[in-house]
Amino acid sequence: MELFYLLCSIVYTSITTLILSLFLPFHTLLRRLVLSRAASSSSSEGDEFISLYEGTIYHQRRQPVHHSFQHQIRYALIDLDRTPHAPPNHLSPDEARQITDTNGPILLLTIPPSVGYEQNPLSVYYCYDVEDSSTRLKKCIAEATNSPWSERLSFTFNPHSDLVAKTMHVSPFMDMLGNWSIKAGEPGENLNISISIHHPELGNYFTATLKAKKLCSSSTSILDHAVFFWLIPHKIVVGMYWNGLKLWWKNVKFIPHPKYTNLAYKDESLIREKKLQCCPFSRQRETNEDCLAGGTPKERWFRWIDAK
Repeated sequence: MELFYLLCSIVYTSITTLILSLFLPFHTLLRRLVLSRAASSSSSEGDEFISLYEGTIYHQRRQPVHHSFQHQIRYALIDLDRTPHAPPNHLSPDEARQITDTNGPILLLTIPPSVGYEQNPLSVYYCYDVEDSSTRLKKCIAEATNSPWSERLSFTFNPHSDLVAKTMHVSPFMDMLGNWSIKAGEPGENLNISISIHHPELGNYFTATLKAKKLCSSSTSILDHAVFFWLIPHKIVVGMYWNGLKLWWKNVKFIPHPKYTNLAYKDESLIREKKLQCCPFSRQRETNEDCLAGGTPKERWFRWIDAK
């Protein structure tokens, strides 16, 4: 049944993409005509809340077989307090501040939909705190989406370095064991995010990195965002399935979604998260059970959203 829905989704997306792509040049021309007639101050202010980044995503798997790939990517960094239209299906700035207990700006790093299709494996909210007239990056919110199930997991993490229990089935070639080691540098002229998986049997067997540079305003001001991100989500999903086929060809074990075999997988992952927060990296001498009995684990915010 899932294969049938997947095939229907591919056909529908292909038809929608073709039709909307044919209208894209007319939409772009119309938008530029409208901007050219508007006041120059208004047109320049209209793009100030968005910064465009271009860079490379690199994936490397070291166990049980070696497999790596990289591809070019484009991201938008959106100031959610200044944008006139909040991005759909994302947190509002007030919601992000409430979740992270911050009081400053909220920036969202994401890939906008293109010609009717959205594919966002990872979006990140950068949540700032203001103290004594100084602004510092205090916390981040990761927003991960898996394919082809289109489920969404959101959770908070320390951008400077954090370890989070793996709480989502992100790939049919990875089990639910292990922890995510995640780090996100403050976005500026350069942008860096790294995620690795620490597995109890395979060790540090997988790493994903994003390295991007901010495009200067002179080069982005003349670009329509719809053209800049044209087919970027489509390229991402094609790359996912192509590399998934390569892993299958290399005899990497295919692991079905745990929702078909273990309905308690979310609860189990939260127990692992609680143990992890009690005894990170097993630095303490007590066992995980003793830690749970007498420790005071830090609370981490999680939210799952099932596919429509």
